[in-house]
Amino acid sequence: MTIRRVRTLLGGTALLAGTALLVACSGPAPVPPPVPPSPSPTSTAAACPKSGVAITAGEVDSAMGLRALGISLTNCGTRDYTANGYPVVRVLDEDRQPLDITVGNGSSPVSAPDSYDVPPRPVTLRPGEQVTARILWRNTVTDSTVRATDGRYLEIAPAPGEPTQIIAPSGGIDLGTTGRLAVNDWAVRDLGDR
Repeated sequence: MTIRRVRTLLGGTALLAGTALLVACSGPAPVPPPVPPSPSPTSTAAACPKSGVAITAGEVDSAMGLRALGISLTNCGTRDYTANGYPVVRVLDEDRQPLDITVGNGSSPVSAPDSYDVPPRPVTLRPGEQVTARILWRNTVTDSTVRATDGRYLEIAPAPGEPTQIIAPSGGIDLGTTGRLAVNDWAVRDLGDR
């Protein structure tokens, strides 16, 4: 073999080797490592009480001195629950001590009767369903020698003898010197109706 032929063969081999290297380098891109799963979102909903029902409050509507607070009772349990009658409500101070307040059923202890004043009827709630009620009071001062009553919390039981739950209405419960609260019964209604 001549030197020229060996160089041609070696050159061709080098060319083949270079081509093979290029092909190997230009193959499919390497697969990146798997991305770890993103954490699942956490729930901000409160846990369901042992009673299987949760009480929540809306915003206080304070038109013309009359205060109205819509409350909801939601069946968050796994069994049917029957709501019947009026919630049991106590007003508590900032230390969660009860205040001396008279609570009446229906609107009349505080306001003229309206569409909320219907005879109570039992309502059976399947899991996830809810009923509403309304709490009324006035911020009226009738005696300037008496200190105005301001509550911070409401302690509410769905019915007499049932476990209570404490809610903190935005703005508190400013009763003035009236010392009276009115409560409407649990019913299926829109809290916007009045």
